[in-house]
Amino acid sequence: MIKEEKHIEKESKAKDKKTIIEIKGLHKTFGKNNKVLQGINLTVNKGEDLVILGRSGSGKSVTIKCIVGLIEPDKGEIKVFDESVLHLKKSELNEIRVRIGFLFQSGALYDSMSVRENLAFTLRKHKRDLSAEEIESQVIEALDSVGLSEAIDKMPSELSGGMQKRIGLARTLILKPEIILYDEPTTGLDTITSREISELILDIKHKRKTTSIIITHDMACAKLTADRIMVLKEGVIHAEGTYEELEKSEDEWVRSFFQ
Repeated sequence: MIKEEKHIEKESKAKDKKTIIEIKGLHKTFGKNNKVLQGINLTVNKGEDLVILGRSGSGKSVTIKCIVGLIEPDKGEIKVFDESVLHLKKSELNEIRVRIGFLFQSGALYDSMSVRENLAFTLRKHKRDLSAEEIESQVIEALDSVGLSEAIDKMPSELSGGMQKRIGLARTLILKPEIILYDEPTTGLDTITSREISELILDIKHKRKTTSIIITHDMACAKLTADRIMVLKEGVIHAEGTYEELEKSEDEWVRSFFQ
């Protein structure tokens, strides 16, 4: 009886695993000989935080930019929400993009706009039916979610690097995305601020039930946020597992990330 119950529980968990992102045979070459991606295959399940590790230039950022159509791959298949994004019309791709948040390395704030204006601009661009009061309410809500409501009238130049990352994340969250793609979310930050950003990523996952891909060199961030880790080498997925599994890998090159 106990064995039967365990079997049913495993089957139930398997059914709960819904693939949200699926990439097959992704290739991308820049110029004549710079083969960055040489057949990437990966899946991300609903509610999962997947961390992608790799040396500089290994194609980590290229992979997630292909997902949202910022870079067009040479070959391969990308499915998001069961839609083949490489074959969508521009209007259809934009509908998918609204459901995907992208946090750039720099935070990518508009320098000439205040924090309020940066967030409101995003809402006006994608949700044109909102009133001024609704926009203000959602801006405040997004800033509250990253703990920076007091920065609403500041300019980006008045913010620290960590605060700019948080504001960039608030601007991403304001559209309530189902997927968030983080491109080096802790790069250039001190150890304490990096941990705060990593904890914020976890908090967002739990409160908003998001699915994420996190590109990072920061092993402390990877350890804290990853449900699963993939390691890129020479344009393909070289290894995959939990932080603990890869840390004990017999592959010396994989272990080098954890030392």
